[in-house]
Amino acid sequence: MLTLNVIIVSTRPGRVGPLIAKCVAEAATKHGKFEVKTIDLADLNLPLLDEPQHPMLREYQNEHTKIWSKLVEAGDAFVFVTPEYDFFVPASLVNAIDYLAHEWHYKPAGLVGYGGASGGMRAIQAAKPLIANMGMMPLPASVFIHHFAQYVSDDNEFQPSEDHERTVTMMLNELEKWATVLKPLRAKVI
Repeated sequence: MLTLNVIIVSTRPGRVGPLIAKCVAEAATKHGKFEVKTIDLADLNLPLLDEPQHPMLREYQNEHTKIWSKLVEAGDAFVFVTPEYDFFVPASLVNAIDYLAHEWHYKPAGLVGYGGASGGMRAIQAAKPLIANMGMMPLPASVFIHHFAQYVSDDNEFQPSEDHERTVTMMLNELEKWATVLKPLRAKVI
């Protein structure tokens, strides 16, 4: 079975990322092809890149980096659940990706964006070159949740639309295909 890491990008108080990530993780579990792990960057509390050595060397000094490295290494695929901040990707995502190098290689990444009118589209488009430069395969299709607040119930649950559910399923299908194809490649290269 493939391991899918659903990564909550936002670290802000009052964020909705965990609500959306919960729905994505539930959909991935129902999909049946993944062992799903949810990782919250707020829980990891990674400081601004603080390793003395370049990540390519894998000579990590800090415990938080070692933990992050093991979590990413264990994943066969990723879904980044990200808001859009100031028409861009949150700094927490850039920092988390920059912490590591080898651990990302030859793994597919899906993106679920949320925001106002854009649904996180600009953040996702900004994240794709970074993801690709780290050796991951960003999926061409992403999930955009426009005006996300209308999908949060009074009891603080995210209630996806049928379109959201359909596009998440399509993303999971693609993640499974790419992760299956790339896993043997990683075994040969690493």
